[in-house]
Amino acid sequence: MVNIGIVGCGFVGSELIAQLHATLSSSKRLKVVAIANIFTMQLSDKKYTPLPLSNWEADLTKAGLKPDLNALVNYLADSPEHAVIVDCTASEAIANMYPSWLKKNISIVTPNKKAFSGNLTLFKEICSLSSNYSGKGRSPMTYHESTVGAGLPVLSTLVDFVKTGDEIIKIEGIFSGTLSYLFNNFSSVSEPAVKGSFSEIVKIAKDLGYTEPDPRDDLNGMDVARKVTICGRLAGLDLDLSTLNVENIVPESLRKCPTAEEFMSKLPTFDAHFAKLNEEAKREGKVLRYVGIVDPKGSSGVKLVKYPTNHPFAGLQGSDNIIKFTTKYFPNGVIVQGAGAGGPPTAYGIFSDLLKIQERVEGF
Repeated sequence: MVNIGIVGCGFVGSELIAQLHATLSSSKRLKVVAIANIFTMQLSDKKYTPLPLSNWEADLTKAGLKPDLNALVNYLADSPEHAVIVDCTASEAIANMYPSWLKKNISIVTPNKKAFSGNLTLFKEICSLSSNYSGKGRSPMTYHESTVGAGLPVLSTLVDFVKTGDEIIKIEGIFSGTLSYLFNNFSSVSEPAVKGSFSEIVKIAKDLGYTEPDPRDDLNGMDVARKVTICGRLAGLDLDLSTLNVENIVPESLRKCPTAEEFMSKLPTFDAHFAKLNEEAKREGKVLRYVGIVDPKGSSGVKLVKYPTNHPFAGLQGSDNIIKFTTKYFPNGVIVQGAGAGGPPTAYGIFSDLLKIQERVEGF
């Protein structure tokens, strides 16, 4: 058995609980014994009896415990069976705690990018304390498949390349579902699902919930940069957000707009700029795609690129992610494609990581 504590039960955390509850056959050796959100917390008893998940929200509210992360960590550290904390927050402060949890032999599963794309020293300390990266012992472990591409097997594929001695020549991909949707419709090979100017498509994406509340948080490229940093580090490169070359496609004069509403109201004045870029690409028989690149030779970064219409990235649909690995063993590339965002795919990635830990700890 593996005892699990879930920290953060919003969109992703609640979906994970639903999946665990719905798949008792595959999750029967995974016991949720602690749940915490920003308002309250519930811990099981001294026997670590699984918490019932059928009405977990009502039970969590009824428990009424003041959230105390240290108490939750200590409770799991005392577990007679291996314990895992699932961090479903986006908190940098919580990510900074990971080494202290690992030192208590608590494994970590998370979609939180902060620990793996932020401070390089923190990343290296986490790897040194995690048996699946350091190769020392059987536990604790850290898995974070869902930090890149939600549940798509991006990081596990990359780690397999590295562990088997393959040489990473290049990783390139459309890592953002938001920017995938925008450019698949704005600069399309075939008839797009949505027609309009660049600002109109941004507005549609925002109304559909594809963008952050302030679309500049997508258009500035930093989310893609974090994913590129994570992939680069797992490939053995000491990439850092502070030095990574990132093309911010937010028009410079709009970057300091005090509100998202003001930004959206002024974005149409730059439609001609984006239309010109698109027309230039069309004249060359190409489309525009916003991509992240990991290049061991030193050209890693995030930028708007023109691709020929027969390229795999050109025919992408909807808001899918697509990542291409080019390696010594696979010179023509290995492509991973699919939904790279959303609650169900992200929770699936977390669930899969939990099963990896359970199988490793229990030997099956």
